[in-house]
Amino acid sequence: MAWTWRFEKSDGTETKPAVQPEEFPTQGDAESWIGEEWRELLEGGAEQVTLFEDGKKIYGPMSLRAE
Repeated sequence: MAWTWRFEKSDGTETKPAVQPEEFPTQGDAESWIGEEWRELLEGGAEQVTLFEDGKKIYGPMSLRAE
């Protein structure tokens, strides 16, 4: 299984992340990574993220803003 993030602008269009992610072996690894990198991703233009497992949407979009 591979867990991946999709990075989006606020309108839902995909954007290239400021920090290049990898494929994660577990959901926990993917979520820990986003927890560490969200500020840099937000500063780089990503407004929200969606989590996928092997191409299947798990949840999202989830805002990177701390509102």
